[in-house]
Parts: sequence; structure tokens; C-alpha cells
Amino acid sequence: MDRPANQIREVSIERHYLKSSPGSVLYRCGETVVLCTASVSTSLPKWREGSGKGWVTAEYNMLPHSTSARKQRDRGGKVDGRTTEIQRLIGRSLRAVVDLEALGELAVNIDCDVLQADGGTRTASITGGFIALVDAVESALPGSKIGDGPIRDYVAAISSGVIDNTVYLDLDYRLDSAADVDMNIVMTGAGRFVELQGTGEEATFDNDQLTQLLGLGKQGIDQLIGLQKQALQR
Repeated sequence: MDRPANQIREVSIERHYLKSSPGSVLYRCGETVVLCTASVSTSLPKWREGSGKGWVTAEYNMLPHSTSARKQRDRGGKVDGRTTEIQRLIGRSLRAVVDLEALGELAVNIDCDVLQADGGTRTASITGGFIALVDAVESALPGSKIGDGPIRDYVAAISSGVIDNTVYLDLDYRLDSAADVDMNIVMTGAGRFVELQGTGEEATFDNDQLTQLLGLGKQGIDQLIGLQKQALQR
């Protein structure tokens, strides 16, 4: 293993990556690269119209050569089960920190396109997608700030896992493929959990390991939120 078990991968955040989007971020986490863009419109889902509340949703896609073997494009609106699960996770995670009533009757759609995958694409999509969300909301509602407007708090996500009885943080593909247990953790800036996805891969884990997985995950998320704050100040 090339880096210490408790160290996150190198992160790069490039805001305003595309001129055509009110919120766009090129998010790099090690060798994983995700382009997160945000769109704002008044076209709400039918069941939301007239409610006085907005909506935040997400779409996720892996481009054909984001992995070494070419991935087939999703066609005709059909997506596989993994893609559906991930985009629902991204949407839930972002909505957790949005006051939909304060947003008004606006719809924000976050598109997360994986340009290069080396593990942690869903967590990178959440962490980068949040920054795109902030920029898009600010463009639609000038003067809104985190904690004083529709966006109530920061949110970020990271993975942790157990490999040969050692707990590791921020798994790349090599670590993830060797993991006995892996977990995806989504948390707010206030330290509240949004979602936990923990799975034993032909293995089990005990309470002490769970505590370590969560503790290391919180440590990593604190660092990621610090990086989000730095990026949004630039």
C-alpha cells in the first residue's frame, strides 16, 4: 500500500470548469476524475408543482473509457441497477443539506460524469457535486450563503475499509478490490450522518472495526469539507 492507511488521496477541485453551466466542478481524487455540473430550472416534477418547495436530483454516468474496458453508454433512458442506486444516493445526500422550502419552486439537477474511475466514484460525485450545487443556487438566488439560505450545511462522502484486519481510508480500486469490508460514509459539516453503506465481502466485522471505520471516515470527511471551504472561497 503506497500511502498511510489513514490518509486521503490527493484532491484537486477546479470550479467554473464549463462556461455553459451555473455550477461546474472538475473533481479529482487520486486517479478518479468526475465532472460535476448543475442546472437550475422551474420545471419541477409534476408531484412537486404548486407545493412552494423546490427539488434537487442527480444523474450519474460513467463515460465509455472511464475504465480500462470500454463501458457501454446508457441508451434510451435505460440505466443499470448500479447507476440507479448511485444517482439516488447522490440526490439523497445533497437534499439532506438543502431547505427545499427556502429554495422555492426551483429544480436543481446535478450531473456527475465519471471521466476516469479508480475507486470512490460515488463519494467523489457527492463531494464535488455539492460545490456545483452551491454555485448553481447562488447564481439563481444571489447573496445566498451556506447556512443563510437554501443550503444549510456542507456535505461530503468518503470510503473506508478493512484489509487484512487493518482499517484503511479512501479506497482506490486496488484497495477496494482487496477489501474484506468496505463502507461508504456520507456526513454533514455538523458531523451528522446522512447515509452509511457497509458491506462484508465474504467476511464479517465487529463493533470495534465498525467504530474504526466510522472514526476514520469522519476524519477524512472533515478534511474534505475543509477543502470544499477553501475551493468556495477562491
